[in-house]
Amino acid sequence: MAIQFHVDARHGNARSGRLVTHHGVIETPVFMPVGTAATVKGVPQDLLEELGVQILLSNTYHLYLRPGVEIVRRFGGLHDFMAWPRAILTDSGGFQVFSLNELRKVTEEGVTFRSHLDGSSHFFTPESAIEAQIGLGADIIMAFDECTEYPADRARARESMELTLRWAARSKKYFEEHKHETPWRFAGESGRNTQSLFGIVQGGMDLELRKESAERTIEIDFPGYAIGGLSVGEPRERTREVVEATLQYLPKDKPRYLMGVGTPEEIVEYSNLGIDMMDCVLPTRAARHGLLFTSEGKISIKQARYTEDEGPLDRNCGCLVCRSYSRAYLRHLYAAGEILAQVLNTLHNLSFYLDTMRRVRHSIQLGEESRFISEVWSRPKP
Repeated sequence: MAIQFHVDARHGNARSGRLVTHHGVIETPVFMPVGTAATVKGVPQDLLEELGVQILLSNTYHLYLRPGVEIVRRFGGLHDFMAWPRAILTDSGGFQVFSLNELRKVTEEGVTFRSHLDGSSHFFTPESAIEAQIGLGADIIMAFDECTEYPADRARARESMELTLRWAARSKKYFEEHKHETPWRFAGESGRNTQSLFGIVQGGMDLELRKESAERTIEIDFPGYAIGGLSVGEPRERTREVVEATLQYLPKDKPRYLMGVGTPEEIVEYSNLGIDMMDCVLPTRAARHGLLFTSEGKISIKQARYTEDEGPLDRNCGCLVCRSYSRAYLRHLYAAGEILAQVLNTLHNLSFYLDTMRRVRHSIQLGEESRFISEVWSRPKP
């Protein structure tokens, strides 16, 4: 197996541990910043390392379209191409294709879609999605799935779940037959498999279908499991209900990945439920729109009340931004449309998320996770 997972401490359902990959050990629970096109927008890789990012997520769909998988492969894979020495996870492209809506057509064989860049037609299958991810060379890759829309009735949710299960089996079969074709130069020479393929649980908002999807995905046998198909428009309380119900059927000795969530409060809450891995575009996307997360709640730095505010963004934060710049300066940069505003805002939000996860891990190890949850939820709300 290309990865190893060890649980070191438990407190209730929460657990902290280590996910060992070829590109380093990841402490869990972990938040993965999203580097859509082999970059976290506005932040160079050396600063991501300084922030303590352990693993990045990149999107197969976007990299497939630009610059193309073959270009990345020729550079030795994503790690060499983007000069990132730590772990990478790539999604299969299923969610991005789902998001195209009117530009896609789903069949048993795969998905025909039109590029959002130039309208050109493309076809993804489970096999081609895995082929692309092997070419990109990420440490963890994902089975090709269909993300069920919301709302969806039970018949539609079952149809989508069954298709995802068939695609999961095809994804694994192709991966097992081609997993030694990684572009990593040194890995290729040794002939070792250095990638791991995770399965994805679907089933819409139907808890019985989620149970069935989890059990049947486990039968296919993957080294890790993701809960997909959430954050697609459903109420937040429904998201939690589905996550909590699904978790009880996933193996306790393998990593559990919740895709596409969430706010700082949510990543703490889901860690408390037993999730090991999470990703979300929220901290970086919000930063670009002037929305910043602090220990006292969210701040919209674009507001005029910060024009003469000499204080730091967050007095309880030790990041570069909070150590060096005033709220007034950050507000000025944003109002002036300066690129530096997006860079500094993103650095702070990522630092806040990563610090939150460090506190979560420490609290689990000390057996104080519940108290930490209470502290987070008692913060002033915007």
